[in-house]
Amino acid sequence: MRAVGTVARGVRAPIIRPGDDLVNIVVKSVMDAVESENIKLKEKDIVAVTEAIVAKSQGNFAKLDDIALDVKNKMGNGPIGVVFPILSRNRFASILKGISRGADKLIIQLSYPFDEVGNPLVSIDKLYELGIFEFSKTFTAEEFTKVVKDVTHPFTGMNYIDLYKDICECECEIILSNNPTEILKYTKKVINADIHSRFRTKKLLLKNGAEKVLSLSEILNESVNGSGYHEEFGVLGSNLSTDEQVKLFPRDTQTFVNKLQKAFKEKTGVTIECMVYGDGAFKDPVGGIWELADPVVSPAYTDGLKGTPNEIKLKYLADNKIANLQGRDAVDAMKKIIKEKEDNLKNKAESLGTTPRRITDLVGSLCDLTSGSGDKGTPIVLITGYFDNYATE
Repeated sequence: MRAVGTVARGVRAPIIRPGDDLVNIVVKSVMDAVESENIKLKEKDIVAVTEAIVAKSQGNFAKLDDIALDVKNKMGNGPIGVVFPILSRNRFASILKGISRGADKLIIQLSYPFDEVGNPLVSIDKLYELGIFEFSKTFTAEEFTKVVKDVTHPFTGMNYIDLYKDICECECEIILSNNPTEILKYTKKVINADIHSRFRTKKLLLKNGAEKVLSLSEILNESVNGSGYHEEFGVLGSNLSTDEQVKLFPRDTQTFVNKLQKAFKEKTGVTIECMVYGDGAFKDPVGGIWELADPVVSPAYTDGLKGTPNEIKLKYLADNKIANLQGRDAVDAMKKIIKEKEDNLKNKAESLGTTPRRITDLVGSLCDLTSGSGDKGTPIVLITGYFDNYATE
């Protein structure tokens, strides 16, 4: 029996620039790591590449003026509502600045006490202390600030109401409400800026009288004046690049992972599963922030990463089916059960307590935690032994 199971390693890479041959760079970086650490690659080991360097190698960037022009062309004149943006200097502030350049006036509707991904506008504990237990009331920014007094993010110290007002380059008004249709009292033209709930929000707005609704996925969903774009996600998944530019989510990622898998096969003779990953799908239990500000954890992956884990719960079996066995007998019995497990354990007692999530979301979260978002310099992650189990020799 192997003494080590799953191992995730961050792999260092050179600084990626537009036009770089990323497939060859990734293969070389991984092979250098394999050689230096004396790693033996096996079938179904995984190489994952962060979406950031895929987009950079593609040159998938856009200027704020490109966002402005697209908004102007699609929304026309008059006031525009912006509903449920997340609270983020990296993710949304630049998009908001671009939107404001293409608008005559913005009415920004923030959710409270936190945004869609759990970023707190204000501490929920503070609202409870103030006797605010239900969040169905609508506030103007002035009313909310008067009641709460200190509207600063507990981690960053930012006042997002003031920040978003200051960022706007047109007339701006901010309201706070968790009812998306509240914005229709101010304007019938709306940009719904939420991520994972965007389809539901857009449907509600149109059903309740909105004349025009544009999701962030529909801004820069095609090139504007030669800009970057994303046909499915638009500016969703974008990040701050410079003061006047954003990096968009990468395009053609399925082509990239297929080419990468083929290149590894040619180099090593081993079938490596490959994926592109962005944010992980996990939640900070202290700050309450759900990490997933990208539209998906993984926009593309090879076939071996499809589906959900089909695992049995060792603790359950150890306490039930083999509770009377000890030592080598217990190990051998457990291996036998694993080798003989059914192909589909859904709704079976043996799988009770295993994680019911897609493999790509689990692996992507592992990769995001491994590579980090700062200065580790490891935008490639090599995972060995992920598909091993207790019975793997």
